[in-house]
Amino acid sequence: MARVEPRTPLAAYVHARTAASAGALEQASAGFAAAIDNAPDNGLVAAQALAHGVTAGDWPLSLRAAATLERLGELPPDARFLLVADAFRSGDWRAARRHVDAVERERLFAFAAPVLRAWLAHGSGQGDPLAALPEAAGGAATAYAAEHRPLLLAAAGRPEAARLMLEGQAEGGARGLRLRLAAAGALARRGERAAALALLEGEEAPLAVGRRLIAARRPVPGAVATAPAGVAELMLRIALDLNAQELTAVAASFARLATFAAPDNSHAWMIAAELLAEDDRRDLAVALLDNVAAADPFAEAARDQRIRLLLQAGEGERAQTLAEAAAAAPGASAADLVRLGEVLLDRERADEAARAFERALELRAGDESAPPEWALWLFRGGAHDEAGDWPAAKAALEQAYRLAPGQPLVLNYLGYAQLERRENMEEAERLVREAHRLAPDNAAITDSLGWALFLKGEIDEAVALLELAVEGAPADVEINEHLGDAYYSAGRRLEARYAWAAARVYAEGEAAARLDAKIEAGLTPQLAAR
Repeated sequence: MARVEPRTPLAAYVHARTAASAGALEQASAGFAAAIDNAPDNGLVAAQALAHGVTAGDWPLSLRAAATLERLGELPPDARFLLVADAFRSGDWRAARRHVDAVERERLFAFAAPVLRAWLAHGSGQGDPLAALPEAAGGAATAYAAEHRPLLLAAAGRPEAARLMLEGQAEGGARGLRLRLAAAGALARRGERAAALALLEGEEAPLAVGRRLIAARRPVPGAVATAPAGVAELMLRIALDLNAQELTAVAASFARLATFAAPDNSHAWMIAAELLAEDDRRDLAVALLDNVAAADPFAEAARDQRIRLLLQAGEGERAQTLAEAAAAAPGASAADLVRLGEVLLDRERADEAARAFERALELRAGDESAPPEWALWLFRGGAHDEAGDWPAAKAALEQAYRLAPGQPLVLNYLGYAQLERRENMEEAERLVREAHRLAPDNAAITDSLGWALFLKGEIDEAVALLELAVEGAPADVEINEHLGDAYYSAGRRLEARYAWAAARVYAEGEAAARLDAKIEAGLTPQLAAR
């Protein structure tokens, strides 16, 4: 770490804040350490050092700052979890008990205390971990306890953990997969391979990787088999719940603490990266994903996340380089080619994207994690459409329709693409009407049917549907423009201009110019939306 030796406490503090703002993390850490040296009783300096240390993952600095704040009686309740994690990591159960008591006493996060006590009992071997968990008291404490009961059973090698996990798991998506893998890894470590495999049934790629690892008698990364791992999982849940309340900065700190408590928990790194990106720290967010091992069940998801964050940061070339490398690697999968196609589309290289999706179709045979064939034809058709090759696009979309005639996305794309071109209008309306029947809450599909009715001259019915579509997607440029055109045609000129103005907020290029003209002069045949 770089050393700085400023002459005054203020100079050290200013140096640290300036370096942190510039993204020079090591220099900022050195500056904050010097500032604490020079002002050991300054709570503001310690608080800023703690916030920086947690974000940057400088745990020695973080712990030193937290100890200073605790000595001064100024330790925030969320920062208490750093001391909890450190005590659990070091096996200092006496200190862990003291900090868990403080979590409960400080009240803000008291709902987490029962789960902390359960993992404390598991780690120390003192008492029954499950006895610490509330059964049906209601509230947050019970919900958190319900999530950790099967994890504690799995950590103890009790096969009924699998049944309890599957029965009680209402949460799907990446979080649900993560909990199943966490419990399966713990069961496998205790020799309960059959119970572990029962948790990993399904087509999702992380589950398939987990099954392969267990079949090869290799450990599953991120298993919740120890007390620190359990505490990390608790902090991740708190992070997700805080972020749902739009407390992103605090949520990011909890996710970062989870990476300290359990460095092999890939989901912790991914959630921390996502939350830091939301907090405008995409540079650091991308770097955090280096900690997800190549053999981890979530390695592919982490690669997708890295590429997406790079695209959001305007680093399309780096994103494309990563996607191309994965697609060219030995054993590349259909998913690797789909990822490349999506990056190429984002970079407006639609012809190349169409070829990537074509290669994905060639690779999907025998690949259990590959997207459905109809989806690949849909992707390919969309790429041809973006490239301006409508005959090739239509052929691909029709193939997707033959393979999946009941898929709303296929029905909508094939129908709306024809509406845009004012061709085969009766069949196009039938397609989008069926899509709407199957997915009535999808704003884009509702817009398609509303637009079909508008083109047919059924203006009142069109307005009603387009208003519903705008409610579902209030920032969508195309839907707002469609509603404006429908309002104008219904004689509602003021409302039309409001709708066009809403569309104009996010519009670019040709669409922006067309909307400006409509707002100024009204709707003419030349200015009609597609």
